[in-house]
Amino acid sequence: HRYTVFEIFLEWFHRFLVGVIAVPVLLNLYVSKKGIDKYGKNNFYSSVFISVMLLIQAIAGAVTVFYDNADWSVALHLSLASIFTAAILWQYKLTRVVEGANWSFIQASTKFVDNYKKKFDLIAISVLILLVLGAWVSSTAGGQYNQSCSVGFPDAWPQCNGEVLPSLDNSGILVQMIHRIGALLVGIILLMSLLKLNQQKDDYDNSEPYYKAMLFTTIFWFSNLLIGASYLIKAEIGEFPEWISLLHLLGGVTTFLVAASGPMMFRLTQYKEAECDE
Repeated sequence: HRYTVFEIFLEWFHRFLVGVIAVPVLLNLYVSKKGIDKYGKNNFYSSVFISVMLLIQAIAGAVTVFYDNADWSVALHLSLASIFTAAILWQYKLTRVVEGANWSFIQASTKFVDNYKKKFDLIAISVLILLVLGAWVSSTAGGQYNQSCSVGFPDAWPQCNGEVLPSLDNSGILVQMIHRIGALLVGIILLMSLLKLNQQKDDYDNSEPYYKAMLFTTIFWFSNLLIGASYLIKAEIGEFPEWISLLHLLGGVTTFLVAASGPMMFRLTQYKEAECDE
């Protein structure tokens, strides 16, 4: 695979950013270790995890380059990057709780936590899996699978090659349909969970932030669905608007981070300041 000068520049700029990010990450590790008496062991362990994830990310990036952006390596690199970012958000929230942040979600009732914690976990994991499937579609066969369902409306979307249920003999169509079905299933889970929580949220104290987290996850999911659709609708044979593909990727990562905020909030309700100081 031959790369353009611009693509090579982007790769080296990406490597430069990794080096830049390493500075605050290592500084965070040092500060967390030094302030362990105030912020607790959990905060320090979070900084260790973030540092290790950055190293693993660098290795995964090297593997991705070595295998010339093989589909599995791209999916691995993206999923690790998403977890790395989520870990940074987690440590920030953990730090703010120790500092006395008066967030209402911390006072959520035990009954609400017991009834909804696993559901929010499932949603976050489902969105992450969907993100990995998206990376699989965009990188398999050198990115050629993005045109397996043709282009334009309605042949490429919402249909595939002009059919609602196309033949899956072609591997490119199979990959695309797996991603689409995955997006549909995640959407169904989100909508059903959102409607149920909307009906029950008044029965629990301080459940509104959790409802908003699920609502925003659903909004981002639906918005990203439209972005993915526009990528195929606006495409022409052999020419795809890659800026929309990038926007679709950013939308997927954002959806995951918003979805992950729910499980974080649940775990912070069970987090006591006394435990930080142990």
